[in-house]
Amino acid sequence: MIPASPFLCVITDEALCPVTLAQEALKGGAAMIQLRHKSASGSQLFSWAVAIGKYCRQSEAIFIVNDRLDIAMASGADGVHLGQEDMPAKTARKIVGKKYLIGVSAASIHEALEAEKDGADYVGFGHIYPTSSKEKRNSPVGIDTLQQVFAMLTIPILAIGGINSQNAGFIISSGASGVAVISAVSRTDDPLYATRKLVDAITTYT
Repeated sequence: MIPASPFLCVITDEALCPVTLAQEALKGGAAMIQLRHKSASGSQLFSWAVAIGKYCRQSEAIFIVNDRLDIAMASGADGVHLGQEDMPAKTARKIVGKKYLIGVSAASIHEALEAEKDGADYVGFGHIYPTSSKEKRNSPVGIDTLQQVFAMLTIPILAIGGINSQNAGFIISSGASGVAVISAVSRTDDPLYATRKLVDAITTYT
């Protein structure tokens, strides 16, 4: 089950050990951790996934594995997040049934609607603002498009891309159920403090 809105998802990257980052983010109040590491081997991903999953269960947080449904299933994760070039959501749903969460990245209204039709539990929508954390094939979608998607979807939206403690609350007020960040936590001197600032921003915004 997706965390109650509003919630923060912290995505790992190569700037910091994924397990260490997950521990700090969970202490700071993150409700979801997504393991993302494009260059790691399957065995390394599995090892990290098992460790992060344990910490997430202790914190009653959701644990998602990026791209790799096999790693998600083998490690006991709560779900998988799929990009547009990964396994189709409808195929993943046939494999796992209803017991796993499936998130799908979308960079347009069309992709978001297709994700919902294919059985996604939530859409990772963006990038909302310019970001350097990932290479992007499209321009930022912006707040107007986020609001349009919110009006058209029935599943939760997890907004991503250029989000920080200054704009996170505004993103939630524009229709997102949660925000996902990478560099706003992982590439700071104090990931725990950065996480707390983001959680405060989305829970106290009026």
